[in-house]
Amino acid sequence: MATMRTERTRESRRLLVTAAVELFAEKGYRQTSFMDIAERSGISRGSIPWHFGNKLGLLEAVVENQLQAVLADFATLDGEPLAGSLDRLVDFIRLPATRLFITLLAEAVEVDSPIREHFARLHQALRQGVRSAIPITALPPGVDPDAFVVLLVGAVMGVNAQWRVDPKSIDLDAVRSTLRALLPTEL
Repeated sequence: MATMRTERTRESRRLLVTAAVELFAEKGYRQTSFMDIAERSGISRGSIPWHFGNKLGLLEAVVENQLQAVLADFATLDGEPLAGSLDRLVDFIRLPATRLFITLLAEAVEVDSPIREHFARLHQALRQGVRSAIPITALPPGVDPDAFVVLLVGAVMGVNAQWRVDPKSIDLDAVRSTLRALLPTEL
């Protein structure tokens, strides 16, 4: 049974991670300060290093949190055809927290970025999740399953970026229908 202190610690950590997800999505990792996170979460600034060590430790917790959420969503597919799960992908793009992926990507592509490795892990997990949902036999002859997954994840990330920049010009429902029409029917 968890003690009251353990519960408060978990709740503080959850509030800090939630605030960091929002702020990293809005302002980027580098532009977000401990003070910003403390104000947004309602938790003292000094609690952040106590829980996470430093800002990079907080980022690791944020990436892990988002990774677990994505993997949990993939786990609920339970044999659902990939084409049918496109509705979920569009819903995923519409979530405010999904902006985090675009914001972090802009920083992660820099060679000396402290978040590069963490973002690469996130992409690997996304590809593994999608790959596990694709029956190899459903792909047309000559299509490499791993390359197909890279293309599919890249398409979703690209649509996310385009929609974030110009949501009035991107019809996510039309994109979903088009992608569904392009996928082999067995997927």
